Amino acid sequence: MGMFERKRSSHDRVAAPAGNVKKVALVGNPNVGKSVLFNALTGAYVAVSNYPGTSVEVSRGSTTIEGRACEIIDTPGMYSILPITEEERVAREILLNERPDVVLHVLDARNLERMLAMTLQLVEAGLPVILVVNIMDEAERMGLAIDIPLLQEKLGIPVIGAATAKKRGLPEIRRAIASFDGSRHAAFGYSRRLEGDIAEITELLQGNYTLAKKALALLMLQRDEEIARLVAGNEGARASLIAERVKEKIFERRESFHLDLSLERKGIVKGLLEGVIVFPEKRRVTFGERLSSWAVHPITGVPLLFIALYYGLYQFVGVFGAGTLVDFLEGTLFEEYFNPWVTDFVKGIVPWEIIQELFVGEYGIITLGLRYAVGIILPIVATFFLFFSLLEDSGYFPRLALLVDRLFKKIGLTGRAVIPMVLGFGCDTMATMVTRTLETVRERIIATVLLALAIPCSAQLGVIMALLSKTPGALMVWSLCLLAIFLVIGLLAARIMPGETPMFYMELPPMRLPQFSNVMTKTYTRMQWYFMEILPLFILASVLLWLGKITHFFEKLVAWMEPIMATIGLPKEAAVAFIFGFFRRDYGAAGLYDLQEKGLMEPRQLVVAAVTLTLFVPCVAQFLMMKKERGLRSATLIAVFVSFVAFGSGYLLNRLILVTGIL
Repeated sequence: MGMFERKRSSHDRVAAPAGNVKKVALVGNPNVGKSVLFNALTGAYVAVSNYPGTSVEVSRGSTTIEGRACEIIDTPGMYSILPITEEERVAREILLNERPDVVLHVLDARNLERMLAMTLQLVEAGLPVILVVNIMDEAERMGLAIDIPLLQEKLGIPVIGAATAKKRGLPEIRRAIASFDGSRHAAFGYSRRLEGDIAEITELLQGNYTLAKKALALLMLQRDEEIARLVAGNEGARASLIAERVKEKIFERRESFHLDLSLERKGIVKGLLEGVIVFPEKRRVTFGERLSSWAVHPITGVPLLFIALYYGLYQFVGVFGAGTLVDFLEGTLFEEYFNPWVTDFVKGIVPWEIIQELFVGEYGIITLGLRYAVGIILPIVATFFLFFSLLEDSGYFPRLALLVDRLFKKIGLTGRAVIPMVLGFGCDTMATMVTRTLETVRERIIATVLLALAIPCSAQLGVIMALLSKTPGALMVWSLCLLAIFLVIGLLAARIMPGETPMFYMELPPMRLPQFSNVMTKTYTRMQWYFMEILPLFILASVLLWLGKITHFFEKLVAWMEPIMATIGLPKEAAVAFIFGFFRRDYGAAGLYDLQEKGLMEPRQLVVAAVTLTLFVPCVAQFLMMKKERGLRSATLIAVFVSFVAFGSGYLLNRLILVTGIL
């Protein structure tokens, strides 16, 4: 066990002619820096799409390396070539079906011993592997010394030390991609008994496969049904004999095969790392590691979370974004300068009053739609995505996932769901799409319900913070109501929906100071996506509202909603904000902002309106995304349920405030 020799695989690949596109697949555990490397290699030439037949997204980008066109594929995170999750299955499908010319295996230098087992599997499978030992800067800061040339010699494949977040190692990676043909690698031997079992199966395999026959035999012995079907389809008459032989071997070693294989691979890895990695006599604990441990411990993690929320969401997004920036853009720029000028201009060139109303009237495309989108929504969304990108680039989100995992398990989710939940504070539509990364259908449905119900998007959140922060206690009442409803509905959903909560595991990237270029790129990309989505919808909403006004349908709709508004203690004018809210949640929040500016609502009504509107039926964009992800029936049921909970909660809250007089 643990013998190393260079050999040429029967699955060797000859470098493609210079005119062909070289296909490069990035593989590795989650949170090891694959996406950072992908962005560094591809720049802006990126397309993101679902892998055929799945809801898993795969990023593809184009680049040129030393005059050769390359397609870079960023595969979903995987821990082994024996798939468990849908993401791992998709990653292996790419390796099997797309036959990349280069497989870049990215791993974390701090966890070399644990992650190198997958490198063995990739090499054993006959794939053209280049190993990228990433996050070297953090490993060195901890006092670890890694002999990259010695590891390369033992593995027989190119090995590159890198810190891709700091651009270290990128030239070497590009050179390795350009020159590598995948023709040589080391061979790793198992115990005599296991090698005998493998040989009995491989000698029966005669078909043509992407993976080496030794890897196929091991996967079949691990009861990999997809590989078993692949072999059955390729082997024809021999398929039944192979299946029978595999079945016999599985039965013979039924009690310990997986453990034996794992221990043997660990032994090989241990042999590989002898002399390669040197640990310090006294391990240095960096400030980032201390901060990481504080972030995941409940006693210190919860206060850190509240500090982040207070300074990030409340002060930066709520006070600065929704207060200072909105006051300047909407209050000064639009109201005092732009709207009067554009109104005079349109009236000067358009003689028909009804057409003037379309552009510069009460619901005009420019005076309402553009003012809401640019003057109110844009500064709030910009500040939120900047805050979100800072937290993301610092490595805080995986720690937050660990911190809330125990609580989330109570509501049928795992800590993994914290990413779509936090992203929902930016845009619920985007977050609903991200729920596809959750492992089970049960988790995805619960997360979708909670996003539709109790997670306000950044623009809505910012406007509501700006509205309620002027009244002591109002913001606290709103926050406690949403938290209580989030937990109650989550607990009920976890009890009602069948299924088990899956196990949760997540790699922890290093905590570090965010990189300015990464933060700005992420913020700009999200802003671009969001603004390209909302501006057409705001214009469409203005046109529909204008049509509703000139046909008097809008007045009838407001009149029809008047009893509902009265039931929850709101003036009839509040119906306008709810109609706006159906087009977009943030549009409705901006409608509340207008009503408050006109002095039409007292603090009690503002809180009731804010709670009801936050819980109200998702906007059109989110509903369409729910339909795409969960199906029309589920999306409709969720929308009806959410509307019922919203107005029921608004009624109860209004009665409670009237009885207690807390505001």
